[in-house]
Amino acid sequence: MRVLVTGVAGFIGSSVARAELERGKDVVGIDCFTDYYPRPIKEHNLKPLRSQPRFRFLEENLLDADFGQLLDGVSVIYHQAAQAGVRASWGRNFEVYTRNNVEATQRLLEACKGCQLRFVYASSSSVYGETQQLPMSEDHPTAPVSPYGVTKLAAEHLARLYWINFQVPTVSLRYFTVYGPGQRPDMAFHRLIKAMLRGEEFVVYGDGDQTRDFTFISDAVAANLAAAERGQAGGIYNIGGGSRVTLNEVIALLEKIIGRRARLRHGEPQKGDVRHTYADTSRARQDFGYVPQVGLEEGLRAQAQWIESVVLPLETARDIR
Repeated sequence: MRVLVTGVAGFIGSSVARAELERGKDVVGIDCFTDYYPRPIKEHNLKPLRSQPRFRFLEENLLDADFGQLLDGVSVIYHQAAQAGVRASWGRNFEVYTRNNVEATQRLLEACKGCQLRFVYASSSSVYGETQQLPMSEDHPTAPVSPYGVTKLAAEHLARLYWINFQVPTVSLRYFTVYGPGQRPDMAFHRLIKAMLRGEEFVVYGDGDQTRDFTFISDAVAANLAAAERGQAGGIYNIGGGSRVTLNEVIALLEKIIGRRARLRHGEPQKGDVRHTYADTSRARQDFGYVPQVGLEEGLRAQAQWIESVVLPLETARDIR
């Protein structure tokens, strides 16, 4: 069996590709290396994949790809490619988000009409926006408060309408703050751990009492594999980690793990950042057996070890900070 992973050089894409290779699948990966963060980090993600004989990599943008060849023999698509980042999606940058998150998804879905495959789309908890109704269920109203969230929701709608109108069996997974070894360098855990290890200052936007439902990378990967096999066509699923805590609690936990105090400075809350997230994952549990396995402390220890042993030496060697 052959699977296609878009955004294969990214955090989740490379992890999904590695998991499918371990299960004996042939994997085709595509990535255009957008400049949202340094390419050497993405190349590091790809390195263990490139050595696998069942892995084939294409450096190409989905807007330019020849899907006739790309989709030949593919039974599952894990569509992880996207322009990431809530805070960077404002102003002139929005055009980049509409191209990479909406137009590219529509073009890929259009190419899937008539194909015998399953389509798993990486959506985001950002589609919900602000709410005081917690936990968030998939039936909760969607009202994004960032341009990024708007584009992720638009692509989610595209996935569903291609199922309704053309029977492309899509499944959308709404990720809740995925973390762990390999996490993008713009994410809060990555920046916080790195600052603490270096003894540098970390800016907390707001009072630190904002909460998130944190999902460890292996749980997000397991959700993708299970959804590809047993997710309901046209379905939408929350993928959370069951560890909703405040940022202040995370900081205290990391101080315990790393063994040093964090140097903090408080700044104004950022536009587009929601106050709270918390996933109701009962639908995913019922339909394809999703149950997160990794607790927050275990996951943070793994990420801190990875940053200390991999990221800091990589940045020192290549000066990619």
